[in-house]
Amino acid sequence: MTEMFCFQCEQTAGGVGCKNKAGVCGKPAAIAVLQDDLTRALMALAVAGEGKSISPSAVHAMQAGLFTTVTNVSFDEVVIREQIEAVKDETTKLGGADLPCGPAGEPLKLWSADEDIRSLKTLILLGIRGMAAYAYHAAVLGYEDEEVNNFFFIALRAVAKTDATMDELLPCVMEVGRVNFKCMALLDKANTEAYGVPVPTTVPMTIEKGPFIVITGHDLKDLQLLLEQTKDKGINIYTHGEMLPAHAYPELKKYPHLKGNFGTAWQNQQKEFDAIPAPIIFTTNCLMPPKASYADRVFTTEVVSFPGMKHIGLDKDYSEVIKKALDLGGYSEDKPMTGINGGKEVTTGFGHGTVLSVADKVVEAVKAGKISHFFLVGGCDGAKPGRNYYTEFVKQVPKDSIILTLACGKYRFNDLDLGSVAGLPRIMDMGQCNDAYSAIKVAVALAEAFDCGVNDLPLTLVLSWYEQKAVCILLTLLYLGIKDIFLGPTLPAFVSPNVLNYLVENFHISPISTPEADLAKILR
Repeated sequence: MTEMFCFQCEQTAGGVGCKNKAGVCGKPAAIAVLQDDLTRALMALAVAGEGKSISPSAVHAMQAGLFTTVTNVSFDEVVIREQIEAVKDETTKLGGADLPCGPAGEPLKLWSADEDIRSLKTLILLGIRGMAAYAYHAAVLGYEDEEVNNFFFIALRAVAKTDATMDELLPCVMEVGRVNFKCMALLDKANTEAYGVPVPTTVPMTIEKGPFIVITGHDLKDLQLLLEQTKDKGINIYTHGEMLPAHAYPELKKYPHLKGNFGTAWQNQQKEFDAIPAPIIFTTNCLMPPKASYADRVFTTEVVSFPGMKHIGLDKDYSEVIKKALDLGGYSEDKPMTGINGGKEVTTGFGHGTVLSVADKVVEAVKAGKISHFFLVGGCDGAKPGRNYYTEFVKQVPKDSIILTLACGKYRFNDLDLGSVAGLPRIMDMGQCNDAYSAIKVAVALAEAFDCGVNDLPLTLVLSWYEQKAVCILLTLLYLGIKDIFLGPTLPAFVSPNVLNYLVENFHISPISTPEADLAKILR
């Protein structure tokens, strides 16, 4: 196949869908078609598993397959074909299953179905793709949940059902949100029990002279193994993108060669990695096609894959990365880096454990009129114009308000010096995208302290989205009944007008407009 259709990310072409030869993310048509084939194979696995005991290998094939189809994870035809065969093997073990087949690249005619049915099925499919990433990270640390594992199969059977109605699909959409909340709690438990409760930590952006390695993505286990293997080797380790919050975990902070953070969000990597004298390890999604100037120093692991790039297998032997770092030598002198707004350091580590430890102080400050409002401004960053909205929004919020943030969208403003209010920093980075769980825990605790509902709090969510993990988080917020969410930069192309109307009427979701207009609306 030489043509594709994909509309799963915020930057999709024309706000409608990427077609023809390649997607805006760099995904070739052949990869898009293979990912649809993989999705169809996963549906067959789900159908074959109905009413049967699901083996750990089938669960792994399901999670890895769904994770692979998340934006910017895998661009490798060989690897995806191998995954398809692995999924088919698991399907055969369960007795096999036949699915109605549409044209190649259109599993079950999903993309060309009635627009409302397509919209709801896509919300389910993209939601569980994002949730699969979280379940995968938890499983790496040895944490699994039977309900979460089984739900991937249940949800895909709903997507595969050819005569499904809106009345059947809407509850399943909400169920994605419910189960994802449980999955995020599982990952939170896995991370904190493995690495301790995050603590507020200021992270420098200066790259010290000498050999170094940059590690990006979300998987803390990969970082821990890298830190272990680079001990006493004269190599410094720097995080990038969504790996920044790792600096706040006590069991990772204890490594003195975990030095700081390199660069900003994922979409800037082709510029920031251009000819750097160090290797880069990609642990999860957010890989962009590497430029020739640094392609020889890119390493991938887990489900991340790109043709021609060196892949670190399950043995997690980083010796070749270490050799590359030593050979390249790093910078000859300290190299100061800056954030988007010129800052030279950023702070992270305000998870629910930290924030709730000072909950009484927060409640007292609100009651005394010292804190007027809380804004959760977070989500995915991206290259599409319009995302400077979030920078300007944060700059314009009242000076007696607090900004909670998470995920890589924070790079638009997390290097701003906004000072403090009532003895608390005005910007509190709660962590990665999955740490939306922390934000929810804090909101619920504050609601209990004030004896009101979450929607009655002086709290507004202003979210940016890009890929499928943002979709499952949004569905979790909706499942929890959280309303009046501002969403941007654009609304999802896969949401039909009728489904959008349902979300607006029932949850009061608003597309962002301008910082001035939205703040006036919020504070009114």
